[in-house]
Amino acid sequence: MKASSLASMILSLNAVAMGDSKADIVLKNCRLVNVYSREIIPQIQVAIKKDRIAYVGQNASHTVGEKTAVIDLQDKYITPGFVDPHIHIDQYILPSELAKKSLLSGTTTLFSDPIDIVSVCGYEGFKEFIKMTQSLPIRVFHVIPGGLPVDRKFSHARTLTKKEEKKGLDKEDVVGLGEVFSWTRVTTRDPRTVESISYVLKNNGIINGHTAGASDKKLNAYIASGIFSCHEPIDYDQVLERLRLGMWVMMREGSIRRDLDKILPNVLSHKTYLDRLMFCTDGVTPNDIVQYGLIDHCIRKAISIGMDPIDAITIASKNSFEYYGMSKDRGAIAPGKLADILVLDDLEKMKPNKVFVGGKLVVAHNNLVIDTPKTVIPDWINKTVKTRKKFGEQDFVIKSKENSASALVIRLDTEIITKMDKEDLQVKDGNVVASHDKDVWKVAAIDRTYGTGKKTVAFLRNFGADIGAFGCTQSFHENDMIVIGSNEKDMAFVANSLTKMQGGILVSKNSNVLSKFSLPIAGLISSLPFEKTLEEYSSIDSKLIETGCKFKNPHLIPLFLPFLALPEVRILHTGVVDVKNRRYLEILNQ
Repeated sequence: MKASSLASMILSLNAVAMGDSKADIVLKNCRLVNVYSREIIPQIQVAIKKDRIAYVGQNASHTVGEKTAVIDLQDKYITPGFVDPHIHIDQYILPSELAKKSLLSGTTTLFSDPIDIVSVCGYEGFKEFIKMTQSLPIRVFHVIPGGLPVDRKFSHARTLTKKEEKKGLDKEDVVGLGEVFSWTRVTTRDPRTVESISYVLKNNGIINGHTAGASDKKLNAYIASGIFSCHEPIDYDQVLERLRLGMWVMMREGSIRRDLDKILPNVLSHKTYLDRLMFCTDGVTPNDIVQYGLIDHCIRKAISIGMDPIDAITIASKNSFEYYGMSKDRGAIAPGKLADILVLDDLEKMKPNKVFVGGKLVVAHNNLVIDTPKTVIPDWINKTVKTRKKFGEQDFVIKSKENSASALVIRLDTEIITKMDKEDLQVKDGNVVASHDKDVWKVAAIDRTYGTGKKTVAFLRNFGADIGAFGCTQSFHENDMIVIGSNEKDMAFVANSLTKMQGGILVSKNSNVLSKFSLPIAGLISSLPFEKTLEEYSSIDSKLIETGCKFKNPHLIPLFLPFLALPEVRILHTGVVDVKNRRYLEILNQ
């Protein structure tokens, strides 16, 4: 949603505040949650002109004219709209569908890091994704993905050139550089990384951090390079180390990790300053949106741990805008600010009764009262699964001339963490086969972005489901097609089916579809309404768990198998990678 500039509104706001001109809307009988003075002020009235607040006080009658809409809030609470300062919204759900759910939960501003759409579609995808969000009734800001490539030696994801980065930063809704995954590229002063950081800093942009595993001199070097936030701390000690060095910390409570339980009790008991803390989700699945919510859930969680509701609301609003240098316009209910206002019945449920964005009522009585524009998707972005050929069983054969083979196995310790393992496997007709008894599966990474036909087939342990194969076209952040299978026939069926679908997640057995989730937009995002997206998404994990998968969130497994920012061993279409030692590994010991 486009906002007016304060400079353009000075005369009209000033005149309304003085009573020389009349407001468009007046909210009366409000209990104001004041994030500046840390108090709740009763019997407040708020006058709004166009999209900004002109007056906040006990009596706004001087701003009321014949055409002023006066809304009696009957002693309900008003707070600034909530903010998610770091979220990946190019996953699963159309931005327009996420906007609806965000507004219903009181989140009026999102800071998007569209790393996956860029890794598949490059700069053209970045531009199209920004277009998808510009006409929505929610405020969406973007960052240039700073995590690409994850590792220059192995990554094959599309990224932006220096020229494209500069053009991207010139766009109105782009505020800086997204999380810089590889802090080693910073501490070793990688020239391309330093150049990007320097350019963003010179142009007053913000740079988001990702400092998992960094401490002491490495953390100091990273911060000294102009990167002042991180959403990776998982406990209080890590939070405190970063706060002491002047960092802002985004406390994550999302679908990948939920960290508030390990952070907030000590924050409260130690009376740690809260002014550089924020809540973020990092990304939320359709299931978790329904079960938990978004930033509203973070606030409820913080209050349940013992935080004062005013402090939790301040963290969820004012702090984020101060970090992004936007506090002149946003983050509070005060004169001159944009009128992004929530009306709450109470401060426990944090469920907005009404939501105003830029003075426009978008939610009333817990229902959307505005239409979201239909998303226009260019045809080319629905044709990104380029596997070049039809797959057959032979494409998933691992050849050996021996009767048995000692094979490298990627062991799943969690859906995300992998370890290197070995196993002796049978060879049948020259093919090293998976082993049901040993819970060893075949896993393939297939280039689906460039159409090269390249692939790697290896082995995976601990998947556990009684299925033929499971595949996905989304993976962090290489976006290879990942196929896990107990047999080659089902693996070929899944790979061909995902290509025909032009993206998604699919479970099969005996060449029959057990469950599927279509993701035709760049192979990442559903084109369906939220409720249908939720239904398809939920069916994947339900079916895999029902058939015996050992993990609670099995859909995460193919997402993370190529993720080079985590230990220990990853698979790409170019080979199996030992992440720590930065080398390719042999799949068979022959």
